[in-house]
Amino acid sequence: MACRALAKALHFRNIHASRMMSVYGPSESAQLSPNKPRKKVTIQKLKAMKETRTPITMITAYDYPICLGYKSTTELTLSEMIHHTRAVARGTTHPFLVADMPFGSYHVSLQDTAKNAVRLIQEGHIEAVKLEGGSEITDSVRKLAGMGIPVMAHVGLLPQRHVSMSGYKVQGKDVESAKRIIEDALALEKAGAFAIVLEAMPKQLASYITEKLGIPTIGIGAGPQTDGQVLVWDDLMGTWAGHKAKFVRRFGNLKAERDSAIQKYAEAVRARSFPDEHTESYSVDIDGYKL
Repeated sequence: MACRALAKALHFRNIHASRMMSVYGPSESAQLSPNKPRKKVTIQKLKAMKETRTPITMITAYDYPICLGYKSTTELTLSEMIHHTRAVARGTTHPFLVADMPFGSYHVSLQDTAKNAVRLIQEGHIEAVKLEGGSEITDSVRKLAGMGIPVMAHVGLLPQRHVSMSGYKVQGKDVESAKRIIEDALALEKAGAFAIVLEAMPKQLASYITEKLGIPTIGIGAGPQTDGQVLVWDDLMGTWAGHKAKFVRRFGNLKAERDSAIQKYAEAVRARSFPDEHTESYSVDIDGYKL
């Protein structure tokens, strides 16, 4: 469940241009094996492949499933979030864009919290921010809402606090912790939050909170009775093969299709059947052209 909080409203995909070399030697297996890490591609390796006329496969990549490859959301910076939200904003029209304020960006003074939120609005081109926490962040919520910045709250499992919570565990399973979550949700609504995410909690608790609040609740691992649901893009599309939480349903299997396409591409390059000499290549149209 790492990086579940990257961007709950749309789960903004991490857009960062990079180049990825995918090189297999003549004797290497064509299948990627998680139990047998491949050797790092080097310039020397590429030169050797040229000398042996071994085709080199290369793919342009624009993201990495789940939070840029970071181990948790706490590693993501405000500048990185702004970069990604700007990319999402450029490619959308009708969605309401909500971005998480990264860890540390609202655990500061109210003045700095406001400054960071304004940066997300102005530079990231988003329409609302999301903050994880309970009653302890109501002053921040009140400050931002008072400035006209819509705030989505987030209670229950807080991914940015997974270390202090001793992991990604269901919250509110006993009476005392359930009462605390209810109190936090009510306090956040009173402070001015326009909606609230309820993550990883008993369905009965989420249903009760939904009935008590006048603002929309968005559930993730909180049962079917919340006002809405959210899943991480890579989970619902099946592009991520890592840990699958109980509440995740994979509505697609894009990873299988993606991996198959990459494999076919690599095989075609090695067999020199791609690009096709006649249908996928250019030719000169000048008589007598010679190099």
